[in-house]
Amino acid sequence: MKRFISLCQIIFLLFCALALSGCQRQEKFSNYYFEYFDTVTTIVGFENSKEVFDDNCAKIKEKLAEYHRAYSIYEKFGNEKNLCYINENGGAEQVDKIIIDLLLYSKEINEKTENKFNIAMGSVLSIWHQYRETGINEPAKAQLPELSALQEAAKHTDINKLEINKDNNSVRFNDALMKLDVGAIAKGYAAEEIAKWMESENITGYLLNLGGNVRAVGNRADGEKWKIGIENPDTLDKENPYTAFVEIEEESVVTSGSYQRYYLVDGKKYHHIIDGKTLFPADKFLAVTVICKDSALADALSTTLFTMDYEEGAALLEKLNNAEAMWTLVSGEQRFSSGFGKYCVK
Repeated sequence: MKRFISLCQIIFLLFCALALSGCQRQEKFSNYYFEYFDTVTTIVGFENSKEVFDDNCAKIKEKLAEYHRAYSIYEKFGNEKNLCYINENGGAEQVDKIIIDLLLYSKEINEKTENKFNIAMGSVLSIWHQYRETGINEPAKAQLPELSALQEAAKHTDINKLEINKDNNSVRFNDALMKLDVGAIAKGYAAEEIAKWMESENITGYLLNLGGNVRAVGNRADGEKWKIGIENPDTLDKENPYTAFVEIEEESVVTSGSYQRYYLVDGKKYHHIIDGKTLFPADKFLAVTVICKDSALADALSTTLFTMDYEEGAALLEKLNNAEAMWTLVSGEQRFSSGFGKYCVK
């Protein structure tokens, strides 16, 4: 009987210890970084202590810095052969594998979207980037690029002229005037790869937010789903900062919109999402939000759908069968893919 009582006491103590451990893990922490991908990065996670959380954030920050340097198209970092270097030299030998992997994945998405998503649009996008930067920094000098210049640049956007050799990690442009622009996928791809690394290291119960590219890494420790607010593209509507709320588990939520990166010419906004057909900013929507498991795919699709008609975009999602979307039209009306509603909450 004494042995039985002692055994019960031991089991009870172990149960209490596990319960206490579980309670400790309920504490939520957050951290912020501002240095990467020209945006704000937020990390939220549940951990036993702030020390553990801070240590994990430091590791995540180091990974994020690596992807930021590799995927930068406007800045070089020492002797690194990043995308800026590749653009300037029409290719490079022995580049980092994370660049090769991104480019190969981007070509795969290009095929799935029937060339609607195209990282070889850099020659066109670089013109708009130059005019946008001038318009933002010197509003009095704001103007639009000449259509003829855009049309000439568009002659050098054939992604099939991008040659990738994964055996020796080399990249070559078979068009000397082609440029790459990975702005529509780099953040999402980095978030996805970091999430995979975190899962391999058993760092779960975290939410990564790379400037609107949200990726849930594991479930919340308190058993709840991650609740994400989708920002209202009507920035003047201060009473309604969000147009919808969604709940996710180990999935991604990515929004592309016309309401953040833009400049004014004669009082009219010109944003950064360029339609490959018109070579001017797409004007069908204010925002498109995509939910799916893969953050890279969600990032690419949110931009791609922004440039497509609603019917065409909805048909593409049905064909892919692994993503859902919400469109906010210029009128403010919202439209949804067939399965988006299952994520929505009040």
